[in-house]
Amino acid sequence: MTTKKLKTVSYDVAEHLRTPEEMALYLDACIAESDGDAAFIAKALGDIARAQGMSKVAKDAGVSRESLYKALSGERNPDFSTILKVTRALGVQLHATAAQ
Repeated sequence: MTTKKLKTVSYDVAEHLRTPEEMALYLDACIAESDGDAAFIAKALGDIARAQGMSKVAKDAGVSRESLYKALSGERNPDFSTILKVTRALGVQLHATAAQ
């Protein structure tokens, strides 16, 4: 009896975020699923930043590339001011709606 090996392929969401609309929808979905986890939202912003090019986003946000990687790693809660700088640099906006 032979067994077949299952081959897996790594999935990188950043490879699938091609348009500003896709990036905004992805961020909205992550915010909705975050359950208040700021690091989770920061990681989603990191995915979008990687899709656009981390060096460009860091320059546009006025932060070092290394600082941006750390802030958006998903391992820490970045300052809200950093989140605002990054969203502006990414060309996405945060919106508030009334809770259901």
